[in-house]
Amino acid sequence: MGSVGETKPVERIIKTDLHQYGKRRRTDGPYADNLDLDVLVIGAGFGGAYSLHQLRKQGFNTVLYDAGTSFGGTWRWNCYPGARVDSPVPIYELSIPEVYKDWTWKTNYPNWEELQAYFDHMDKVLNLSKDCAFETVVTSAEFDQDVGRWTVKTADGRTAKAKYLVVAAGFAAKRYIPDVPGLDSFKGEIHHSSFWPQEGVNFTDKKCAVIGTGASGVQIIQEMGAKASQLTVYQRTPNLALPMGRRDLTAEEQNQLKPFYPEIHAMRERCFAGFHYDLHEKNTWDDTPEEREAFFETLWKQQGFALWLGGYKDYLFVDKSNDEAYKFWRKKQMQRVKNPEKQKVLFPEQKPHPFGVKRPCLEQNYYETLDRDNVEIVDINEQNGTPIEKFTEKGIVSGGKEREFDIICLATGFDVVTGGMTSMGLKSIHGTYLQDEWKDAANTFLGTTISGYPNLFHLYGPHGPTLLSNGPSSVEIQARWIRDAITKAHRQGLKYVNPTKEASDGWKRRINELAAPTLFPTTKSTYMGGSVPGKAFEMTCYAGGVNAYGPEIRGYLDTWKGFETVKA
Repeated sequence: MGSVGETKPVERIIKTDLHQYGKRRRTDGPYADNLDLDVLVIGAGFGGAYSLHQLRKQGFNTVLYDAGTSFGGTWRWNCYPGARVDSPVPIYELSIPEVYKDWTWKTNYPNWEELQAYFDHMDKVLNLSKDCAFETVVTSAEFDQDVGRWTVKTADGRTAKAKYLVVAAGFAAKRYIPDVPGLDSFKGEIHHSSFWPQEGVNFTDKKCAVIGTGASGVQIIQEMGAKASQLTVYQRTPNLALPMGRRDLTAEEQNQLKPFYPEIHAMRERCFAGFHYDLHEKNTWDDTPEEREAFFETLWKQQGFALWLGGYKDYLFVDKSNDEAYKFWRKKQMQRVKNPEKQKVLFPEQKPHPFGVKRPCLEQNYYETLDRDNVEIVDINEQNGTPIEKFTEKGIVSGGKEREFDIICLATGFDVVTGGMTSMGLKSIHGTYLQDEWKDAANTFLGTTISGYPNLFHLYGPHGPTLLSNGPSSVEIQARWIRDAITKAHRQGLKYVNPTKEASDGWKRRINELAAPTLFPTTKSTYMGGSVPGKAFEMTCYAGGVNAYGPEIRGYLDTWKGFETVKA
């Protein structure tokens, strides 16, 4: 999507909120006003699609709302250059036989276009869209304890009532735009990576800037470097990226494997991160230096996340052990950059943070791109770099130096994990709003419910495995739990279920206790609240592993332990 089609007017108003996309397509079916439902699902990514499918099978009258134009969730928005998933297929897909039966991938790490096609295929096979309203942005939701129903309003003025509300907004539904002076003054073209125009942006022979070197930044840089006349990369922290190992797949090899898909998909839930990796049974210092080197080399040859998720079992707990993993990573990747000054910025001798406590990005030619003569790296680290001071009409000022650009890409990430849920006007039975309650930090029970919000369930958000896992693995565990919770409440004739504050506080302690012995709390990261100013520095994800999470939350459902249950 580097240089496509005819030239369109330059977009100078940067889109930052979903409400800027809301509109009403029709007035009938799921788009009708005053809907009366069993379940309303919000979000049409993996979580929403799977929940809709499961709840309909249980016989519940269910409708799905989504702000995008169709199914795909983040893959409807993430159409920036090079956007590609970092989990391999068939690990990164839903375990629905009707869907995968007649579907084959072109590559083991699909890009956004192929992922959109996958969701379109799923929609067609399962006939999901008949119960969906797209370009529909939820702006408020309030629960009535007397009747036991949610009232939900949309940006275009519709109202829907539902006994149960399932929020599948995902971990990265709210874009984060840094508060830097002059952002609106820039006269060139500017986009956030997650609101990239579907028609693409022509950056050939242009002076471009990318701010941020997280997952989207890495992928955009790989695409822009060879085409832009000049690319300036503003880096706060070096990305300890790993080789992706992308390859083409044939239909024949996939079809031969499909009889084993049920076991392949089930195996995800028996591994720590929902992939087919698990940490080594040995500690780092159980091996000699020669044995360690050989073990690391074995992981490196596997490519993907093997070095991250298949390393020694102590390396995410003991800093000295972690040093060994970082040294090996540095030695392997530094060979790919010849410029000595760039080597210093990209591969510091002193690790910028413990290896693996930030989710590594998977790259294809990232380091070769950064080594190009037309690519400049500007260190904007607050400690030893030159942070961005302001935007101007022509470009960006950093360290007192103005650099001029035609196009600026804000690869600055998201208000991770909590942001999506706090931007839809959820109101508790105590009269408070989730946006205010979670301003500093999230509080949930089991990573699927929130005290004070009866009959509301959420998935792939705070206090579940989420960012420490493969998305579909966590989504299926939580969506099945939510399906069974709703079914159980329905069969028991309950008006509503509401987690107690004591249970919520206990789960928060559980989340922090799981993280405490690890190296995660040593570093500011998405796992520890992200980069949004004012967020509490605390663990946001369940660090006990996907394999432990499913059985643990199941135990609470058996007797509604931790819930207030109210009969109809």
